[in-house]
Amino acid sequence: MVLRREPTARQVRLGVELRRLREAAGLTAREAAALLGTGRVQMSHIESGLTGVSEERLRRLASHYSCTEAEFVDALVAIATDRTRGWWEEYRGLLPTPFLDLAELDHHSSFRHEVAVLFVPGLLQTEDYARAVFSSRIPELTRNEIELRIRHRMTRSAVVGDFSSIPYDVVIHEAALRIQVGDRATTRAQLARLLELSDADHITLRIIPFDLEGFARASSTMMYMGGSLPKLDTVVRDAPHGSVFIDSEAQLGAYRTRFRKVEEVSLAPDRSRDFIHRLAKEL
Repeated sequence: MVLRREPTARQVRLGVELRRLREAAGLTAREAAALLGTGRVQMSHIESGLTGVSEERLRRLASHYSCTEAEFVDALVAIATDRTRGWWEEYRGLLPTPFLDLAELDHHSSFRHEVAVLFVPGLLQTEDYARAVFSSRIPELTRNEIELRIRHRMTRSAVVGDFSSIPYDVVIHEAALRIQVGDRATTRAQLARLLELSDADHITLRIIPFDLEGFARASSTMMYMGGSLPKLDTVVRDAPHGSVFIDSEAQLGAYRTRFRKVEEVSLAPDRSRDFIHRLAKEL
């Protein structure tokens, strides 16, 4: 079987979950491979996402691993048999792989929770705001690279647009609203965009003001994407070398708690809208 040159985040996640099931069952990769009548190398390729696995083989593995969670196995089968080639594939080879993985996760997510501290979240950015963000990158991007990233971001933002029904709860720190990544007109237009989007039924926007006392969790920038089951959720965090995808159950639980605490202390949606209105008048 031809190996994938660049497995997607979902393909890698499938392999990770199969490896976790195997390890929980106390089996080595060689022992698991023998159950399928294949070799250890082939099992390694499956668990690293470099090659796929059929529904029949996946269910056999789940049975041998004594996994009795039928809903979880069905969810893994759905990933294994998914043949979606989304709009993001046109950027393969043009943009770094995490851009494509993020768009694919968007497409399959059941909900989104986000906390932003220094920048307005990418899904909510205007084109001019996004251009200012990408133009400030170090090392500098070429004009073509900037335009590719902007086009990708604007297309990706459709997942929270007028025709979306997927819940999106976002908490933005006041710092992200006050930092002018572009000129004053860009900032004013971005605030207007936030007000417009906050009217959508599926978007809940909250603000963390500077004067909120005793609140240290504002530094917890993250995007939490819901999977078909809680154990298949994913947290995405930005790092200097690119996006980091987090999927261990312990860390997912910690980030769920973290978002809930951030949400609890932030301003209510109506007060947040008033806050943005007042800020816009200052510009």
